[in-house]
Amino acid sequence: MFYHLLYPLHTAFGAFNVFRYVTFRTAMAALTALLVSLLLGPYLIRRLQQFQIGQEIREEGPSSHQTKRGTPTMGGLLVITAAVLPTLLWADLNNSFIWIAVGATLAFGAIGFVDDYLKVVRKRSLGLNARSKFALQVLVALAIGVVLLWMAGRGSFSSTLSLPFLKSFTPDLAWFFPVLVVLVLAGSANGVNLTDGLDGLAIGALLIAWSTFAILCYACGHAIVADYLGITNVRGAAELTVFCGSVVGAGMGFLWFNSHPAEVFMGDVGSMAMGGALGTVAVMIKQEVLLILVGGLFVVEAASVILQVGSFKLRGKRIFRMSPLHHHFELAGWSESKVVIRFWILAVLFSLLSLATLKLR
Repeated sequence: MFYHLLYPLHTAFGAFNVFRYVTFRTAMAALTALLVSLLLGPYLIRRLQQFQIGQEIREEGPSSHQTKRGTPTMGGLLVITAAVLPTLLWADLNNSFIWIAVGATLAFGAIGFVDDYLKVVRKRSLGLNARSKFALQVLVALAIGVVLLWMAGRGSFSSTLSLPFLKSFTPDLAWFFPVLVVLVLAGSANGVNLTDGLDGLAIGALLIAWSTFAILCYACGHAIVADYLGITNVRGAAELTVFCGSVVGAGMGFLWFNSHPAEVFMGDVGSMAMGGALGTVAVMIKQEVLLILVGGLFVVEAASVILQVGSFKLRGKRIFRMSPLHHHFELAGWSESKVVIRFWILAVLFSLLSLATLKLR
């Protein structure tokens, strides 16, 4: 909104020319999101407490987590609000990618909201069953894939696949592209959801991943930078940097309340929204494969669950003390804060490795 209202004034007042720069608007969006999150957070927490929207803890989980029973959940509503509002204020709203990113955030957030709502109403740790949740994720992801494929048909997007280390190999997926989108978005949403189990763990890892994608969005959307790095130039993708900045600011504000001991939990409404949006941005800037490395921590957490379930069904034995992986280390004697900080360090390492691949092509 500010871009459309204030930038046209640059012809009369030169200072307003600053609104044309993505970097300036990204910084302002991040600051706005942080401010919204910090100001709205206490109010939201009070309202959640008032409506008795508290977290239910699995009986089979670590015993130390039983003290968290009743802590307000669905705090992801704060992240979504603080991310979407500044995006609408500072981004170029004529950019289709912005609306797809916002739509993905709200749609995946809605799935998480239903899941959280059912948990609160039933007063148990299970919400939507796995089949229903996955079906809704596939439906939303498929819709996004179809929209992007339609844009590709109009020449405003490309359905090709970009692979790290293989600069010249960019196969056109054509009608298979929506299937790729489903795999990426569902995987990303569930990976983040499984990681959200300790105070500050998921939102801290998300801050690192979203900061990395802010850099990638700017690079992919800048023709000269993209050509220098040997990555696919996506026209209009630089505007997504503003969206990434908003999410980073919102995440920092939420971490203020979610740090140990947490005053509020993100809930599925937040983890689904952030995970689905992250996958959507990755697809739009043609870095869906690199997302595996950027979100390496989420991949490891999800893989630990898959391996644990598979091993138990096939051999009747567990690989880890408990899955997801962060619970394994808790039961091994690590304090919750130690697990969180060490996993954040791993997330930073994954981020640095992913950025290092930009010139290894």
